Amino acid sequence: MILETRDVTKRFGGLVAVNEVSLKVAENEILGLIGPNGAGKTTLLNTIAGLDPPTSGNISFLGKDTTGLPPERMCHQGLSRTFQIPRPFPKLSVLDNVVMAAVFGRRHRNRVDPVHHSRKVLEFVEFELDSGILSETLNTVQLKRVDLARALASQPRLLLLDELACGLTEVELTDLMGIIEKIRDQGVTIIIVEHIMEMIMNLCDNLVVLQFGNKIADGPTQEVARNPKVATAYLGEE
Repeated sequence: MILETRDVTKRFGGLVAVNEVSLKVAENEILGLIGPNGAGKTTLLNTIAGLDPPTSGNISFLGKDTTGLPPERMCHQGLSRTFQIPRPFPKLSVLDNVVMAAVFGRRHRNRVDPVHHSRKVLEFVEFELDSGILSETLNTVQLKRVDLARALASQPRLLLLDELACGLTEVELTDLMGIIEKIRDQGVTIIIVEHIMEMIMNLCDNLVVLQFGNKIADGPTQEVARNPKVATAYLGEE
C-alpha cells in the first residue's frame, strides 16, 4: 500500500470533523473520496498532506509513519495536491508559479531543468494560454489547471485532487478526465475528492464514502455506488 490511515480523527474544539477513519490506497490506484458537503473529505486530505495534523490516529506513506509531518516534508517525500480554491502567487507568471513547485518539490529525483520541466508540465495539462501571463489575470478554471501543473511539477508519487472539476463544462470535464488517466498511466497514485459523479464513476477503482466525519462505505466503485447507505447519505431517507 502506498498510503494507509488508521483510525484518523480530527477535532476542532468540540467538533469531530473526521472520526476514526481508516483507509488503504494501493499503488497506481485512483481512489474516490466522496460524501455530502461537510462530510470531512477535505479535512481528511489535510491530515494526510500534513496541512492539519490529526488529533489521533496514524498515517503511513510509502511504508513510513508520516503522522504530523508538515506539508513541505510530505511534498519532498512524494505527495502533492491541488486545492478547492487555488492560491498561486498572483504577481508571478504562470510559468514562474510552476517553476517554483519544480524547484521545491520531491527530492532525490533525477535532476531536470526546472524551466524546461515546467513548460512540459503545462503542455501536459493542456494549459492553452501564454505561460508568461500573470496568474492574477486568470479565471477559476484556468487557475485550477495551473494548480494541477504545480502539483505535477513536484514529481509526486501520490496526488490529491480536491474538487478539480468544479465549474467545468462537459467538454472541459472530458478533457480533464483524459489528463487524469494519463497521470495515472505515468505511475502516479491519485485520491480524488469530487461531487461530479460522472468523473467519479468513470475514473475511480475504489470509493470511500464519508458522512458527518464517519466512513460509511468503502470498496469497488460499482459496489459502493449500489450501497443503500450511500444513496441515503446523498438523497436522504424517504
